Amino acid sequence: MSKEEVLAALTRQIGQEVQVGEWLTVTQDRIDRFAEATGDHQWIHVEPERARRESPFGDTVAHGYLTLSLVTHLLTPQPGEADPYRGCRLLVNYGLNKVRFPTPVKVNSRIRARRTLKAIEDVGPALQMLSVVTVDIEGQDKPACVAEALRRMYF
Repeated sequence: MSKEEVLAALTRQIGQEVQVGEWLTVTQDRIDRFAEATGDHQWIHVEPERARRESPFGDTVAHGYLTLSLVTHLLTPQPGEADPYRGCRLLVNYGLNKVRFPTPVKVNSRIRARRTLKAIEDVGPALQMLSVVTVDIEGQDKPACVAEALRRMYF
């Protein structure tokens, strides 16, 4: 598809939930590896026994930034799904406007991401998409993360 065709198609989707990802279990191993990569070894994340005794959450919880960093993975199309950006040669994360972490993700919880298209703009060689990304926690009313994400599609 050409840039103009993608722009027209996405313009029609503004205000709609355009993607719902698969569920992913957040394990202690994943939390520990994120702590190792970032140097954030706060006990509420990496000390299960202490977290069960002292944390208001009753167990270890994922780092908020771990949850945010998983958004790309959570929204990657699964094998066999249609490519929503056919014709795009490069898709990059451009930034975030707002990020909130309303509910902590307890270890072994399942999360998934949903994306609602808020705006699309032609910015020269690219299309810029503004989406609201919500990371749900299975069985919870409040989300783990809500972020306004900007991505650019280059053609």
